[in-house]
Amino acid sequence: MAFIEITGKAQEELALLLGSKTSSSTAGLRLGVSKGGCAGWQYEMKVAEPESGDEIVEMGGARVIIAADSIDKLRGCEVDFSDDLTDAGFKIHNPKARRSCGCGTSFEPEDEPEGSAAEDGEVCGGGGTAG
Repeated sequence: MAFIEITGKAQEELALLLGSKTSSSTAGLRLGVSKGGCAGWQYEMKVAEPESGDEIVEMGGARVIIAADSIDKLRGCEVDFSDDLTDAGFKIHNPKARRSCGCGTSFEPEDEPEGSAAEDGEVCGGGGTAG
């Protein structure tokens, strides 16, 4: 199994996105996680250049960059693309998530003690899709 998987649909859409957003041959969809969101950790996505220590995955003309500080939380995930009318964009399916929020932008990892999720009252919907 690859470090992460990128579905065929995500490969197509990401290749189009990168072709229209940047002329750089090293830029990609940079994924990371940070504390926050309604389930404890929130996904971050942006078109960017890789940084020192990042993991780079290339499939079918698509480049996904995993932020160095997020590698353990994103290892084994799948990047997909949804073109649903009400929920379009890149999606992360994370097998290490014990639970996810209703909008899919944040998660609680399996290796985190139960109930240690963010208690800061953040509202669901904090930008876990790009596209």
